[in-house]
Amino acid sequence: MKSKKPTLEDQLAFLSARHGIYPAELFEALVLARKQGKSECEDLTVEYRGSVNDEAIFLITKENNVVAQFRVVEQVLAKRDVEFGDWMETSKVRREIERQTPSPTHQKIENLRVGMKKVNVVAEVLETSEPSKVHTQFRDSALVCNAVIGDDTGKILLCLWDEQVKAVSTGDQIEVKNAHVATFKGEKQLRLGKNGTVTVLEKPLPNETN
Repeated sequence: MKSKKPTLEDQLAFLSARHGIYPAELFEALVLARKQGKSECEDLTVEYRGSVNDEAIFLITKENNVVAQFRVVEQVLAKRDVEFGDWMETSKVRREIERQTPSPTHQKIENLRVGMKKVNVVAEVLETSEPSKVHTQFRDSALVCNAVIGDDTGKILLCLWDEQVKAVSTGDQIEVKNAHVATFKGEKQLRLGKNGTVTVLEKPLPNETN
């Protein structure tokens, strides 16, 4: 019996789970690569390789190693109302997310370095910026803000999107899990991606040293 060919949703959801990024970010990278030939999505490089029968061919690599290659119907790339809500709900994707789940060890902020993944941090929300709406390739707008969080060793920006923006307030003790450390305009920041979470703690967790 022939196995079912993976759909675009299957491909992007699985890649998102494996590499800790949003399907929406990866889809936007495909759209951008189609326009300019190549784009970046975190540590993935997306390259447009041409079109055949109204399907665009994309090659995705990481550090020059091939991660995936698949085709996307050109008409799909032109959509502005793509919904990503159910893409991560297949059993295969859930298993991959579980496999990528980090150990519960918490890092100190002073020890965070750009490029680190599967980072867990316990910190206090020191301040939050005014949420702003940004326009993207795949939908009309998204809500985004940066929070400054800190522990007894330092401070770092935490990037929050959509429902995450309303989840925390100044003064909250929070636990950030499965984040990665990136840089924006020369400043380090924590990004949650698709698999990361932020939780407000009722009681502070015991201090851990690393």
